[in-house]
Amino acid sequence: MGKNLANGDYDVLVAGAGAAGLFCAAQAGRRGKRVLVLDHAAKPGAKILISGGGRCNFTNTKLGAENFLSENKHFCKSALARYTAGDFIALIEAAGISYHEKHLGQLFCDHSARDILNLLLKICADAGVEIRTDCPIREVTHGENFTLHTAQGSFNAPAFVVATGGLSIPKMGATGFAYDIARQFGLNIITPRPALVPLTFTGEISAWMEGMAGVSFEAIVRFGKQTFREAVLFTHRGLSGPAILQISSYLPAGAALAIDMLPGANAYETLLAAKAARPKAELKTILAEHLPARLAHGILQPPLTNRPIGDLPNKALQATAHTLNHLTLTPAGTEGFAKAEVTAGGVDTNDLSSQTMQAQAVPGLYFIGEAVDVTGWLGGYNFQWAWSSAYAAAMAV
Repeated sequence: MGKNLANGDYDVLVAGAGAAGLFCAAQAGRRGKRVLVLDHAAKPGAKILISGGGRCNFTNTKLGAENFLSENKHFCKSALARYTAGDFIALIEAAGISYHEKHLGQLFCDHSARDILNLLLKICADAGVEIRTDCPIREVTHGENFTLHTAQGSFNAPAFVVATGGLSIPKMGATGFAYDIARQFGLNIITPRPALVPLTFTGEISAWMEGMAGVSFEAIVRFGKQTFREAVLFTHRGLSGPAILQISSYLPAGAALAIDMLPGANAYETLLAAKAARPKAELKTILAEHLPARLAHGILQPPLTNRPIGDLPNKALQATAHTLNHLTLTPAGTEGFAKAEVTAGGVDTNDLSSQTMQAQAVPGLYFIGEAVDVTGWLGGYNFQWAWSSAYAAAMAV
């Protein structure tokens, strides 16, 4: 699609036909640049299509630097300010794509994530961008220009944008290509790790959680000063759900997290009030009014499960209340890159310009999107980083 210059020269070569790569290519093409996008996959935008449950959570209206993790927490500010959530929303609206806010500022397509992919492909086509799929890059050399040696020939340009993402969801084609290129040109890599990822447990707690698989409840999940109030979901291997995915990005290996299963309520005061008002009600019955019944029954050990609350000493209620408000758990690990929504870590921001995403020591080499050590929260933040970092690079190439 667009200009086909065969093995001739281009102004910009983009590796990766995902959200960041396509958007960068379109914006550079609109500036009159001759742009070629290369991707090893058979079709562009595979991850876009599965995002947001197939509806693509394309940005978030409540967005700031505090919603991103990085070794340099200030790095993302410039790009996010230059191309904002409002800018992308304006593009969506101009294209006639209907959308809705789910909660917490999260914006989703009304119909399908394909609306976003089709929009990206259209603005690329309108800008004369060429896209080649089934085109793995075998080698990158650098002389006067960057030369990409591929299965479909060799391509040259003075600017090379790496937008191949991180290691998350390898079954969708994720690779460490961006890190390989960064290392080739002397850039540092912050060790990549799974982020926004389910947590796993072993031993007795694992068996108990497996029995709870499928149960979901609202909670406040804490690690250090970081807290998230969203749903928690038990799985056959441990814990998932938005609150768990969020805290996973902050949780070091071997560290414990705390879960408040009655957010906004003092569990001990709640139980004492129930004891005074309904002494003949069983404790599990009282708890089931605040939690899913299976969880309410599952957190109680005999003889608490089948005794009237009025017969229980306050000390027993206090212990139960502590579990409800301060359940402390230490995961054995995570479900890894296979189930991680994104990759934390990546190309060290100290080696990049926050204004342009260009490598400080290698003029013409750019890294954008998930490949960079900037990782957003769950809820459209990583897509906005893709749009914003892509725009910053596109204005500079």
